[in-house]
Amino acid sequence: MAVDQPGWWQCGLVYQIYPRSFQDTNDDGVGDLPGITQRLGYLHWLGVDAIWISPIFPSPMADFGYDVADYCDIDPLFGTLEDFDRLTSAAHARDIKVIVDYVPNHTSDQHPWFIDARSTRQSEHRDWYLWSDANPPNNWISVFGGSAWQWDTATNQAYYHAYLREQPDLNWRNPAVQQAMLDVLRFWFDRGVDGVRIDALRQLVKDRDLRDNPPNPAWQPGQDPYASLTPLYTTDQPEVLEHVAQFREVSDGYPERVLIGELWLPIERLVAYYGVDGRGLHLPFNFHLILAQWQARQIARLVEQYEVALPAGGWPNWVLGNHDRPRIASRVGVAQARVAAMLLLTLRGTPTLYQGDELGLENVPIPDALIQDPVERNVPGLGLGRDPERTPMQWDATNNGGFCSTEAQPWLPLAADHALRNVATQREDPRSMLTLYRRLIALRRAMPALSVGSYRTLHADEHVFAFTRESGGQRVHVALNLSDQPRMTRLPGGELLLSTHLDRERGSTAETIELRADEGVIVG
Repeated sequence: MAVDQPGWWQCGLVYQIYPRSFQDTNDDGVGDLPGITQRLGYLHWLGVDAIWISPIFPSPMADFGYDVADYCDIDPLFGTLEDFDRLTSAAHARDIKVIVDYVPNHTSDQHPWFIDARSTRQSEHRDWYLWSDANPPNNWISVFGGSAWQWDTATNQAYYHAYLREQPDLNWRNPAVQQAMLDVLRFWFDRGVDGVRIDALRQLVKDRDLRDNPPNPAWQPGQDPYASLTPLYTTDQPEVLEHVAQFREVSDGYPERVLIGELWLPIERLVAYYGVDGRGLHLPFNFHLILAQWQARQIARLVEQYEVALPAGGWPNWVLGNHDRPRIASRVGVAQARVAAMLLLTLRGTPTLYQGDELGLENVPIPDALIQDPVERNVPGLGLGRDPERTPMQWDATNNGGFCSTEAQPWLPLAADHALRNVATQREDPRSMLTLYRRLIALRRAMPALSVGSYRTLHADEHVFAFTRESGGQRVHVALNLSDQPRMTRLPGGELLLSTHLDRERGSTAETIELRADEGVIVG
C-alpha cells in the first residue's frame, strides 16, 4: 500500500551515530557532541534525514552510557546541554531531525534513585526497583552473563538486573516510576528532539510471580549462555504494550515526534508493538535482516512475511547493522555489502544506516589488552563482544583517521586499512561504496516509488531476488544477485537507473538482463 501524505519518519533515512566513535574535538580519544555538530555538513551531503544518537547522559560508563545516572543532562565526556542545544539547532537548520536514546528499563546503580533505594528497605525509592529475599529467587540469566540477581549486603535482599549488575531494572508496576520516566520523555521533547529510540523495550516488565524461565531446547553448549533459557517471563510481557501506549500519548502531545522501539522479537510479536488504534510505536525496529541467512529466497520470504504481518497503517522499517551486531560487510563480505546497500534503500519502509556502513567498514580485531566491552569480559571467547563494530569513524588518511588529532589516543583502534577506506578518499572515487550510498539515497529521495511506494515480489530463487516498487504510476524494478557468479534474470523493460558496480551507463534494458557477480540493479 502506497502512502499519500507520509510523515518525515516514513520517507526519511535514519543514520545512527555512536557518539564515542564519531568525532572527537577535544583530543580525549572519545567522540563528543561538538564533533557531531562539526560533521553535520557531511551528513547533509550524504542525504541523511535524521540522526539517532546513542546515549549521551551522565553515566559511570559501565555499559558506555546505557547505565544512566541522570536522564536529564549530558555527560561531561560528550559536552553540555548547551552543546546539545547547539547541535539540535544546527541539525534543524539543515533539515536533519534529531533522535535520542531513551533507556526506561534500568538505571545506573549510581543514579540517585537507586542510591536511595538501597540505603534502607523503607526508603522512598525502594519499590522503584525489583527486590527479593531469596538469592536468587529463580533461574533468570543476565543478557551479559551470569545470574540476573545481585545480592545487596546493605539491605539483605537481591535486586534484578537484566544486563550488568551496575544496571538495576526499574519496577514499571510502580506508578511513580511511570510518571518519572514519562517526565523524562517530556523533558527531551520540550528540548526539541524529534523522536526517541526506546532501549531494551521488551524487558520493561517482568513476571509478577518471578517464575523460572523454561530451558531452550535448541541451545547448545558453547553458544551464548543467555540463549540457554527462553525468556518467557522476563521479556515481552502483556503489560509492556500498556506502557508503550503511555509513551505514545506523551509523544502525540508534540508535533511530528516519532517513537522507535528496540525489539528483538519474532515478526508475529514485533508487529504487535504498532499497538491498536494508533496507540503503539511508529517504528518497532525490525532487525530481521541482521539475523537472516544471506540467501535470495530466504530474504524474499522474510520480506513477504513481514509485509503480510504488518497491521493496517503500520509502516515498515529495515535495519542492516547497529552498535550491537557485527558489521554487514563482515557478515556478508565486502562485495555483497554493496548489494545489501541497495536492498536496504529500495525496500518499502524506513531504512536505518549505522555510521561507517556507508564506507563498507568491517569489524576491527581488538587485542585483548584493548578490550572495552563488558560483554566480552563477562562471556569471553564466544565472539559476543561489541567493540569490533564500535571503532572510530574513518574520515581521512591521517594517523587517527581524522577522528581525533594524531597526538591523541582513540578509545578503540581504527582499522588497519583506514588510510584507504575513509570518507575523504571515497568522496573522490566515483565507484566507491560511499558514492553508491549517496546515489542510492538521492534516487530514493527523488522517486516516490522508492520512498513510499507499494511493494511486490517479482522473482526469488537461490541466487536472485527481484521486486517492484510503485507509486502514482511510477514503477521501479530492483534485481539483486546475492551470489558471486553471473546470473540471468527477467525484469519488465525500462531504463537502467543504477548498478551497484557504478559502471553501467543509464539506458534502456532488455527484459532479460545479466546480473554480474555481486551486482544489483534498479530499472525504472
